[in-house]
Order: sequence, then C-alpha cells, then structure tokens
Amino acid sequence: MRSITLFILITLLITSCTRNNVNNKAEYKPLFEKYGVRGCWGMLDNSYNQFSVYNLKRFRDSAYSPASTFKIVNSLIGIETGKLDEKALAKWDGVDRGRPEWNQDQDFTTAFKNSTVWYFQALARRIGKDTMQRYLDTLSYGSKKIIGAVDSFWLNNSLTIKPDEQMGLVKKLYFTQFGKLFSNRTMSKVKDAMLVEKTDKYALSYKSGLGTTKAGIPMGWVIGWVEYGINESRKINFFVLNIEGSKTDNEMIELRKKLLFDLLKAEKVI
Repeated sequence: MRSITLFILITLLITSCTRNNVNNKAEYKPLFEKYGVRGCWGMLDNSYNQFSVYNLKRFRDSAYSPASTFKIVNSLIGIETGKLDEKALAKWDGVDRGRPEWNQDQDFTTAFKNSTVWYFQALARRIGKDTMQRYLDTLSYGSKKIIGAVDSFWLNNSLTIKPDEQMGLVKKLYFTQFGKLFSNRTMSKVKDAMLVEKTDKYALSYKSGLGTTKAGIPMGWVIGWVEYGINESRKINFFVLNIEGSKTDNEMIELRKKLLFDLLKAEKVI
C-alpha cells in the first residue's frame, strides 16, 4: 500500500510540474556510455526547486542494495545509541581484506572515509538486530528488511532502496529533518564525515557505495550534496548517482567518481 501511495504522489508531483522545474536530461546518456555503464542521475536544486533527472524510471522505480551508502544510517544509529564512540580507535584484527586502507586500526573518521566494511559490521553487531530494525521501520528506509546476519543485510540485497529514497535521505540529513530521532550533534558528526572536498568555490559531501544487483552485476552509488556560491548567494544541490556495468571493483570505484564530476560540471555547479 505504501509503495502504491508513494507512486501516486510522485506521479502527481511530476505531472503537475512545468518544464521549468523538471528537466529530463536525455543528453546525459553519452556520459554514461563513455564509461561503459548504465544507470540514473538525479539532482535537486533546493534554491529554485529545479529537478534534473536522467532515466526517470530507474530513479523512481528501481531498488538496489544500498551497499556502503548505508554507512550514513549505520553511523547515525550508532552515535545516537552510544554504540559508536567517534573518538575511539578500533583495532584491526590482522585479516587482509584486500584493501590496504582497511588493513589498519580505524577510528570513525578514517573508517567512514575509507568505507571500512569490518568497522561498520562490528558497529552493526553492537547496535543489534532489534534496535536496527526499529530504526529502519521508523525511518521507513527502503524495503526495511533485515534478512540474515545483522552485519551484512545491507550488502546481500535483502535490504534495497530506490534512488529517489536516497535523495530524500540526504536532504533530511542536511536540513536535520529527522525530528527527535537523531540529535543535532549526531547529524552534525555524520555530515562532517561526508565532506570529501572543499575549495573556495564549492564544498562537496557524499557517500559512495559498491555492490551488485540481484542479477550479480557490479553496481555503484554516490549520494550527497554540493554547496556552492558565497555568502547570501550560497546554494545547495542534492544528488544521487546509481550505475551498473560489467566492471571490476577498482574500475567501478574510479569511474563513478569521474562520472560524478562530469555530471556536476554538466549541471554547472562546479
């Protein structure tokens, strides 16, 4: 029932919008083809309520594993419940997981930046399945399903989320719109961790993710926001990039960032 209601609301919103505030960017197709991937893109200009989208059907209707983008929610829950001490150092267990940046002791800042899976798996175990489920239900996060172990449900395609839901999540985080669910301190800590690049012209914050589709095809996410301009004219745009293709993990890691910057430049925000 909720998915039908959501579909109707989105459909009414889109059909009621004028060409001035919903821009279908079919011309972005060559940018995806350049990197040998398919997918979707959405960007919301919050100042003018302008929404740019490439591949609206995928953006609105298709759900995928959140992969490491779930670290946003995992971190929020962990800090709020006191299960995550952002200053504490977690000891590496000595197991080589194939990523040099993972094979070392981690605190919250480095683990978030390096997207260190073992760190956040340990955090999920401390949070526990019951508490995790309560938060997923309250947040109405994607499919809200925890199937299997609490330290892997966001990686095994039991939990899925749509790109438009991801955009709603980052917008709520930026504007601290979770009501009393998370404190301002908790949200501020996670927002700080998402800052990737800051120049005199823009500040770029995001979380990436890497997984597979239910068909086993490599899949990647980048979700977040970009602030640009100065003083009174400073603007905020929210974005979601979702891609898939026959690529290795290293190729997907590299190309999703390049495609993100191509799209941000095409949108004229950097």
